[in-house]
Amino acid sequence: MSARMTVVLPFLAMLASVISPGMARAASAQDLYVSDAIVTGTGEENREIGFRECLEEVLVKVSGDQRVLAAPALAPLIERAGRFVASFAYRDRLEGIPIHDEQGTHDRPHNLTCRYDPATIDRLLGSLGTRPWPQPRPRIAVFLAVHDQKSSFTLTSDGEESPYMAESLSSATVPLALEARLPDQKTRVAEKLDLDVVSTKTTVQLEQLAKEVGGDVALAGKISWSDEALGWIAEWQLHSAGKTHRWQVRGVSFDDAFRNAIRGAAQILSGNGAP
Repeated sequence: MSARMTVVLPFLAMLASVISPGMARAASAQDLYVSDAIVTGTGEENREIGFRECLEEVLVKVSGDQRVLAAPALAPLIERAGRFVASFAYRDRLEGIPIHDEQGTHDRPHNLTCRYDPATIDRLLGSLGTRPWPQPRPRIAVFLAVHDQKSSFTLTSDGEESPYMAESLSSATVPLALEARLPDQKTRVAEKLDLDVVSTKTTVQLEQLAKEVGGDVALAGKISWSDEALGWIAEWQLHSAGKTHRWQVRGVSFDDAFRNAIRGAAQILSGNGAP
């Protein structure tokens, strides 16, 4: 196995950081070939599980292509995932909390962070029929109408309606090395961003709005709570390369709805087809 133990590096905190609830920091070239998994303890068995998760994550992050996870050629690569790791590090998620008498270090959750050599990952992607998605990547401006059990509102970076949603959206961009921007309240009012923004704004208008909030492309959507679906129903729309793409997901948490949105956007923008 080529992986070797390293000290915990400052990029661990940087990778998960965000500039604001409505804006996630775009990854650097160094971050692009780094991935994380949560493992129980630092034993070899759990480490191998973490290596497999990290390899899947880094392949999708570098390519933007979700289809690699379904590629038949992926399975044998995952079985020897540790061989592709250049270096790895652990961080105790309960750092500073004493170990209980009945709990050993092997029971404590850790962040396992894996670094990869770019040439290695690029070669693996080629064997899976895809390629790296180069940087810089488009910044995604998100215009979202929310209909929950009690109220309806347009999600903003500085609104008080649901800061947890803004944080969740921001977190969803990190595994794909993307940057998302939400409009602030001032822009929402000035541009009359109401709950029908998807149906009332043309593609050209949405693209202009994206630029006004610091984005390159506009991802517009609606997320609604459904008792029947036992979760949220999310509908998304993104225009790229002369084509408007629409997709949806039903009966999920809003965390999963935002992951679906960002993964779909990455699939389109990386040139790997529709979600």
